Amino acid sequence: MGTVFSFDIRDTPTPAIRRALEQAVAWLHRVDEVFSTYRPDSQISRLDRGEMNLVDCDAEVAEVLQLCESAERISGGWFSRAPGGRLDPTGMVKGWAIERASGILEWAGARNTCVNGGGDIQLRGECAPGVPWQVGIANPLRPGGLCTLVTGRDLAVATSGTAERGAHILDPHTGRPAASGLLSITLVGRHLTNVDAYATAAFAMGPSARGWFESLPGVEAFAVTSDARAWWTSGFTDKTPPQHGLAEGSRTACSTPGVTPSSHRH
Repeated sequence: MGTVFSFDIRDTPTPAIRRALEQAVAWLHRVDEVFSTYRPDSQISRLDRGEMNLVDCDAEVAEVLQLCESAERISGGWFSRAPGGRLDPTGMVKGWAIERASGILEWAGARNTCVNGGGDIQLRGECAPGVPWQVGIANPLRPGGLCTLVTGRDLAVATSGTAERGAHILDPHTGRPAASGLLSITLVGRHLTNVDAYATAAFAMGPSARGWFESLPGVEAFAVTSDARAWWTSGFTDKTPPQHGLAEGSRTACSTPGVTPSSHRH
């Protein structure tokens, strides 16, 4: 998936949790093998070229494509599984894969975890007993700086923008890079599968995304515009005023010691 994944597990590392971590890493590698648009032998690439039928693909392919159709309907067409004219569900896959990896850890008894894939984060439980997680939202105009914080428990945080990968988000109506007037937009919700996809749609949507969020229960947003201004939805909490000059993505911050995260590049 062209990015780094990390796992931060705050629970006592039991044998079951260690096995689950291995399973979660294996899951992410498998997702990359099946869904990568950079690998000519992936099922998605072969499906796009007409070399495979959907019924011959792994069941997860149909699941992801159905999720894409749902996101396209909910976003009024601003999310697409083929934004540039070819099959490319990666706007859905990363958040879905991260949330599933987080679930693998939870099923094994890890209740307080952070799974981070390129700045898109699924959080469960707490950073430490009585201490919520803190997520710093990176400043797209000042590398290394933050423009706001998100604090809470059991959260999903996803950012879409141009700071690190350039104009890679396409307007599905034109197939060209989205001219949205945004530098970044961060969504906060409960499930990263939806939050990550909606962040992609919202970035392509631009200014009208603010009104769209009113129809999305349980999802809040913080956006940085190309003229270095910021706006946020009414339910966005734990915010700080944007800094002057506002790197795409999000990162976690916690001073409490825990299990050393493992990073894996895909």
